[in-house]
Amino acid sequence: MADPNKILTINSGSTSLKFALFEMASSEKRLLSGKIERIGTPEGLCEAKDARGSTLWEEHLPLPDHRAGLTRFFSWLQSAAPSDGLDAVGHRLVHGGAVFGAPRLLTAPVLQTLQDLSGLAPDHLPHELEAVRSIRKLRPGLPQVACFDTAFHRSMPFAARTYALPLSLRKEGLVRYGFHGISCEYLLSVLQQILPPERVLGRIVLAHLGGGASMTALHGGKSIDTTMGFTPTSGLVMGTRCGDIDPGIVLYLLRERGLRLTTVARLLSEESGLLALSERSGEMRELLAAEATDEKAAAAIEIFCYQARKFLGSLAAALGGLDLLVFSGGIGEHAPEIRERICAPLGFLGLELDPERNRKNEPLLSSQGSRVEVRLIPTDEELMIARQTRALVRSGRASLEPTSPER
Repeated sequence: MADPNKILTINSGSTSLKFALFEMASSEKRLLSGKIERIGTPEGLCEAKDARGSTLWEEHLPLPDHRAGLTRFFSWLQSAAPSDGLDAVGHRLVHGGAVFGAPRLLTAPVLQTLQDLSGLAPDHLPHELEAVRSIRKLRPGLPQVACFDTAFHRSMPFAARTYALPLSLRKEGLVRYGFHGISCEYLLSVLQQILPPERVLGRIVLAHLGGGASMTALHGGKSIDTTMGFTPTSGLVMGTRCGDIDPGIVLYLLRERGLRLTTVARLLSEESGLLALSERSGEMRELLAAEATDEKAAAAIEIFCYQARKFLGSLAAALGGLDLLVFSGGIGEHAPEIRERICAPLGFLGLELDPERNRKNEPLLSSQGSRVEVRLIPTDEELMIARQTRALVRSGRASLEPTSPER
C-alpha cells in the first residue's frame, strides 16, 4: 500500500478493548477513540467519542466475546462513516519474546509463533490474539500489524537483561524483557522534536507512572535498563500489582499456605500494590484525596514514592549520572504532589523542581538552577502504534530476522 491513511489501533484486555482511529497521510489526526467493556457478560458497553470528547456512540448490549464487540464496532463505524474505509489495524501486543524486536505484519506464521509465546504472557497475549483473529474474520483483506511493548528494550545490554538463572532456563526465554516500550518510544520521539540531539543522547530516565508503572534508563537514545522484567508485575509498586518481591514469598504461598497457582497469580497482579496497602483503592487520585484522614492511604502513597525514588536512584547509578527526567502516565502527568515527593529528597543528584511549574503541570518542571532537567510529557501510545503500523504497511516489509536474548 503506497500511503495508508486511516489507521485503527486496538489495545485488548481480558474483558475490555480500547480503540482509536487516526488519519495519518497528511497529518497525524485522532478522529475518534473509545472502548468496549464487560466482554463476556450480558451487560456489555460500547462507547466512542470524537477528538473533542463528544460522545458519538454509546450502546449497551450482550457481548459474549471479543468478536461480538468488534462485529458491533465495525458495523457502527460503517454506518457512521460509510465512505471512510480503513487501511490498516495496529495492535498493542504486550510481549514479543526473543523473536520479535520490531513491528510485524500479522501473517498466519507470525500468529502461530505468537500463539506459541502465549506462555510468556498468559493474562494478555491470548486476548490480544483473539482480537486479531476476530478482525481477520470480519475484514479478511485488512492488513494488521503487531506493535510489541517489549521491543524497545531489546537494546538492553547482557548484564541488564540477564537473571542469575541456569543457562538452560535463560535459553527458554527467562530473561528481563521490560514493558511500556511503546510509551517510551513515543516519549523519545517528542524529546527528539524539542531538544538538541546531544541532549537526547544523554542520560535520561523516563518515568511512566500510572496504574501500571515503570521507569526506563536511556543512553544514546536507547534503553539500557528498565524496572519491569520478565513480566509487567515486577519493579515499582503499582495500582494492583505488587512490584518487586522476594521470590520466596511465592514459594511460601504455594508450599505453606497451599494456595492454587491461579490464586497466587491473581493476588500478585490484581489484589496487591496500592490497593492492598491502602485497603481502599488502587487509584492514586483517590488515595491523595483521602490521605489526610486515612492512615493506610497515606502509607500507600509513602511506599509508592519511596520505591520510585529508590528505583530512580538505581537507574541513575546505571547511567553514571542523570541529565534529564521525564514524567508521564496518569500519575506522572496529573499528580504534582507525587512528583514533588519523589524528587524532593534527590537533591544530591542535582535535581530540583520549581514548585510553581510543578503545581501547574507545566512542560518544564525543574528550577532554573537544577542540574537535572525535569519535564512532563503526556504519552500517546495509540499514536505511536498508528505511526509504526503506517510505516510498516507503507514499506511492504512483512518480517525481520528473529534474534536471541543470549550473547
